[in-house]
Amino acid sequence: MLKSMLLAAILGCACTPLAFAQDAMKCDEATLAKMTADMDAMVDPAVNDKKEQAKMEMEKAKEALAAQKTDECLTHLQNAMNAMKKS
Repeated sequence: MLKSMLLAAILGCACTPLAFAQDAMKCDEATLAKMTADMDAMVDPAVNDKKEQAKMEMEKAKEALAAQKTDECLTHLQNAMNAMKKS
């Protein structure tokens, strides 16, 4: 019983940051502008593939924002962030 409660607590703590990160992100013009600025700051030629992938996701996010598809926009923003973080 104690083991299962401990396991549930550990899993709960492990999943919490992901939920908060998704909730904290907004799909709006300000966020898109910030992410675009972050992408433009990537000048290292070694990250060109990451930058191109992030740009594609940002375009999809902009289209979703224009269509008022917030969940889809957030998904593409998250994909863009992940593309920029890959190493």
